[in-house]
Amino acid sequence: MSAPVIDNLQYVNWSEKAFRQLREGGVDAIHVTIAYHESFREAVLNVSQWNRWFEQYPELIMRGTSGDDVRKAVETGRTAVFFGFQNPSPIEDDIGLIEVWHQLGIRFMQLTYNNQSLLATGCYEPDDTGLTRFGKQAVAEMNRVGLVVDMSHSADRSTLEAIEHSTRPIAITHANPDWWHPALRNKSDDVIRALTEAGGMLGFSMYPHHLKDGTACTLKSYCEMIAEAASRYGAQHLGIGSDLCQDQPDSVVTWMRNGRWSKEMDYGEGSAAQAGFPEQPDWFVDNRDMPNLTKGLLDAGFDQAEVDGIMGGNWLRFYDSSFGAA
Repeated sequence: MSAPVIDNLQYVNWSEKAFRQLREGGVDAIHVTIAYHESFREAVLNVSQWNRWFEQYPELIMRGTSGDDVRKAVETGRTAVFFGFQNPSPIEDDIGLIEVWHQLGIRFMQLTYNNQSLLATGCYEPDDTGLTRFGKQAVAEMNRVGLVVDMSHSADRSTLEAIEHSTRPIAITHANPDWWHPALRNKSDDVIRALTEAGGMLGFSMYPHHLKDGTACTLKSYCEMIAEAASRYGAQHLGIGSDLCQDQPDSVVTWMRNGRWSKEMDYGEGSAAQAGFPEQPDWFVDNRDMPNLTKGLLDAGFDQAEVDGIMGGNWLRFYDSSFGAA
């Protein structure tokens, strides 16, 4: 099998056009967000929508729940779609729903979005109290069933405690190092070092607020950042988690940032003037541009085996070891 291309986080406004762009860009697997602040029932309805898409476009996409599904997608010329939550709201306050969601195909769950949750502290909170009692038990249950702990939007202490408490490697699916660009959501050297030393994975984001120079960030700068990360943490722990939000209306930002908890606009990483979605860099506008990353990584000095790993092989190895019961 040829090396797969995997993007381990997208929040695209999905359509036939977007599914065809995945195929044009050679993307073999994606991790899609199916919940931000949804309740259990609302998230189930999102799964139902995906089931309809799988039925409508079987020649383009297929449901993914294991590493072997990536291999099947490569063999059949399709994109395997893996489900994840950016917030634990769909488990509500019931630890038993973790296993139910795994049975329904969820493979990644963030312990927080930007705020405090019942499990841990989000990166926008001024006081990080770490994992809660529920959070520690939730991590153990996620480990048991094969649901990956994702700390992309979590604060440092909570992230370090999740790494320490988890008996299986965890992931930060979409963030960049703060030594390259000091965005609130980007991660410290201490966090990334602890993550990778424990066997975890970091997916590099292409969301402009996470990039040095924002929309004007160059492919060269982005790939040099990945090269520096590889020199610090090892290329085998690195992948792509683009955080692509293609074709989403700006109103969706309000849902992402505010959910139901606030009446005030939470602008997050942008300013009031950047309340909507920022423009993507011209080298990654949609999935058809994925080959640009391969060329950029080669130009940054990676050999072909390292590029194959970062572009998807490392995520596939992580899938193989993470999605089954412990």
